[in-house]
Formats: sequence, C-alpha cells, structure tokens
Amino acid sequence: MHDAPVIRPARAEDADAIDAIIRTAFAGSGHGYQGEAELVRMLEADGDALVSLVAEAGGAVAGHVLFSRMDVEADSAALSAAGLAPVSVALERQGRGIGAALIRAGLDALRAQGVAISFVLGNEAYYPRFGYSPDLAARFASPFAGPHFMAMMLDSHAPWPLGGRADYAPAFGRMG
Repeated sequence: MHDAPVIRPARAEDADAIDAIIRTAFAGSGHGYQGEAELVRMLEADGDALVSLVAEAGGAVAGHVLFSRMDVEADSAALSAAGLAPVSVALERQGRGIGAALIRAGLDALRAQGVAISFVLGNEAYYPRFGYSPDLAARFASPFAGPHFMAMMLDSHAPWPLGGRADYAPAFGRMG
C-alpha cells in the first residue's frame, strides 16, 4: 500500500489543516464540530497539550490526535495523566485504520513521557480495543463520569488505583 500515512508530531504550520479536519470530521459525525476545533486551539495555547500527532498521506494531513494534561489524584497521590480528545480523520480517509494508528502512536508517546494513566470520553464499543476500561474510570470522581468515561493504565502491569478524582485541563471547562 503506497499511500500508508506517516505519523509524526504536529507542527505549528499544521494548525489550519488540523482545524479543517476536526471541523469536517465532527460535522459529519453529527457532533458539535466548532467546539472540538476550538478546544484543540485552547489546549495548545494553555500549554496543556502533551502529545499532538498528525497522520500525513499524499503530502497532506489526513488525521490528528491530541492528548492533554489532566489533574488526577489516585489513592491520595498525584498521578501523571493524559486525556485523549479529540481524534479526527479526514472524511475521505475514515475507516482505514488511521484513527487507530494515531491513538496507538499517541499512547506510545505518553508511555515514553512516563504518563501513568490515560482517560477518554467516547464510544464504549471502540476505545476498549486500545485498553480503555469504563470499570477503571468508574473508580474516579469526575464531571464526565458515566459509561462513556474510560481509563487505562499505560503500564499494563501497574495495579489499578482504588479511587481518586480525574479533572480534564481547564480548557474543557471553558467549552460552551
């Protein structure tokens, strides 16, 4: 397959392409797309983006994933944490594994940074394939608690915390 995307760190000059992909991907999904694109810009501006990756295919940005810093306490101690949001793929390239490749590469980058746990708010049929669990997330108090709130320990051998709280970066609270 000669058109396999290359996954690389996002650069400043990718901002407009990332914005366009997020807007079209979320508009096509029926979700509010304005908010997701603005969220990425706010997280970047606040310095809360931990991992921002793009998939490049045919010389163009075909997808993007962002993991942002979270404020997480587990068993009365701070835990290095990241939230996955959003992941988006250009409409014409959806269904080809680009989103999954971006998520896996992002999780690997978080492990390399020593991040202990990652959370996602999303489709409970999709994210468990990467290791996310609603049962682990249910141990954390969060405004996003519920069946779509999932977490995973990035070291698969690490014990699950007994409980705590999980707060997304401040930009999430500024979403209207």
